[in-house]
Amino acid sequence: MYPQSPVHESKISNQPLFRQTTRLAPSPTGALHLGNAFAFVINWALARKLGWHIALRIEDLDTPRVKPGVIDQTIATLEWLGLDWDSGPMTQIDRIERYQQAMETLAKGSFVYPCALTRSQIEQAASAPHTPRPDDPEHHETRFDPALRPESIPNAFDDAGTNWRFITNPAPTSFRDTHMGPQVHDIYATVGDFVVWTKRNAPSYQLAVVVDDSDTQVTQIVRGNDLLDSAARQLMLYRALGIANEPTYTHLPLIRGPDGRRLAKRHGDTRIDTYAQSGTSPEKILGLLACWCKIIPPRAPISIHEFKDRFSLDTLPTDDITFTPEDDAWLRS
Repeated sequence: MYPQSPVHESKISNQPLFRQTTRLAPSPTGALHLGNAFAFVINWALARKLGWHIALRIEDLDTPRVKPGVIDQTIATLEWLGLDWDSGPMTQIDRIERYQQAMETLAKGSFVYPCALTRSQIEQAASAPHTPRPDDPEHHETRFDPALRPESIPNAFDDAGTNWRFITNPAPTSFRDTHMGPQVHDIYATVGDFVVWTKRNAPSYQLAVVVDDSDTQVTQIVRGNDLLDSAARQLMLYRALGIANEPTYTHLPLIRGPDGRRLAKRHGDTRIDTYAQSGTSPEKILGLLACWCKIIPPRAPISIHEFKDRFSLDTLPTDDITFTPEDDAWLRS
């Protein structure tokens, strides 16, 4: 447990708490790019402006995709940008036993069940059209029809070698996002029963982050808006696990390429390390991020502390932001 600090008023949550805590949670499956930096810098700026505790968590459960040396490289890149934190890094791979305990709790409450159905079997039985994922209109997530549930729901977590799914219900999940506004997500209709434990004998992202955020007393979650529907799933898990203190969510616009798709390799090399190796300064990277945040009208170098002092959610767009060839050319000039 973190030591308690004096009560202060958060402009985000509007609730006085002993300690507001956020987390920087990079995934070491690849080098950080401009889209990642955008979210992490904003998260850091909000935390330092409002006096939040910052925890660093490495989300390394996707073991087959975690490349050697990437964790150290990720930490070095965050430091190069000028970011710091108050605790961590914590790694998820060391917490498997804790996630198993959470699954046991869910099983005792009859919230989960094993499911060995293949993706093709699920697609063939789908009773609703595939729904586009908000981060990529060309990628669709097949709804898992609750009619595919087994007749008997076990009350013990005793088969870790298969997928386990969480039982959704028809009631929509509502919450207020501090930047994107009121949210209502009907996970039952759009996603259906979702995976919380994988056949790799590891928790899904949805379960792991709920357990981690609860255990480290995270109160403020700041991340990209591609995870808005994940917030609804995670709130369902909070409630099923009996966790009373639910976090406040702040979802940020995504950075997209000129084709409207989420920033990725197809848009060229936008890795922070690549820009750094070519001679681009961190102040120049931050200057582009500041321009996107409407802190400064033209592109111009800016320090991390000036970014923090001038940043405001009030000027941050809610619509996604386009990374243009002109942006890239300016960074490399």
